[in-house]
Amino acid sequence: MTHPTGARSFGPAAADYDRYRPRYPQAALRWALDGPGRPARVVDLAAGTGILTRGLLALGHQVTAVEPDPDMRAHLVATTPGVRAQAGAAEAIPLPDGYADAVLAGQAYHWFDREPAHAEIARVLRPGGIFAPIWNLRDERVDWVAELSRIAEIGDTVDHLRQTVTDFGDAFAPPEWAEFPHATTLTRDDLLGLVRTRSHYLTAAPTRQAEVDHQVRDLLNTHPALAAQDPITLPYRTLTARTHKP
Repeated sequence: MTHPTGARSFGPAAADYDRYRPRYPQAALRWALDGPGRPARVVDLAAGTGILTRGLLALGHQVTAVEPDPDMRAHLVATTPGVRAQAGAAEAIPLPDGYADAVLAGQAYHWFDREPAHAEIARVLRPGGIFAPIWNLRDERVDWVAELSRIAEIGDTVDHLRQTVTDFGDAFAPPEWAEFPHATTLTRDDLLGLVRTRSHYLTAAPTRQAEVDHQVRDLLNTHPALAAQDPITLPYRTLTARTHKP
């Protein structure tokens, strides 16, 4: 199921989203695109502020960004010179049949209405083309990271996604999965800024936002792994699925 309010909550926070959200490890992007060669014609679907787009461009690929939110798309264009960015969604991709060698979706697939999205992604891919959703997920095997997720009401975990994303419909082969270790370095204020880019926070009432802010600061000040740390290393597990259109 999709959650339109949450999915469309990020636009007003586009600048902070781009500033605080982690980038994607190049090893994960290379694995996702193993097959099309380089440069591949890649669609970054639900591209947001262009974090994944810029990672793909750095690897030498030709990227078309598709993003429904006008504020996110405007930020993408402003920070990613020369990229082709179009208004569109996973369920209505404004590109011709067989256009792409690959379609990637960073931090977005869980928002899609899956059945129509699968049909559209298959339509714009050439035969043999790759579809690869990718997620940067906090490493909740670390206790303070698990507590941060609880405070911020973050539910997208590696185990949850592996259990709920089992196939991409009849148009695609069974998926392969890979996981890559990753980390970002944040100041204490940055960590609070990161939490403030989550959909639960952005859609919460001001009283709930203030409560989350207080609990994050309390975690920073009282947890033994964090109290004397600035900056802080936040560990991630980058999860990637890869399938192809036969």
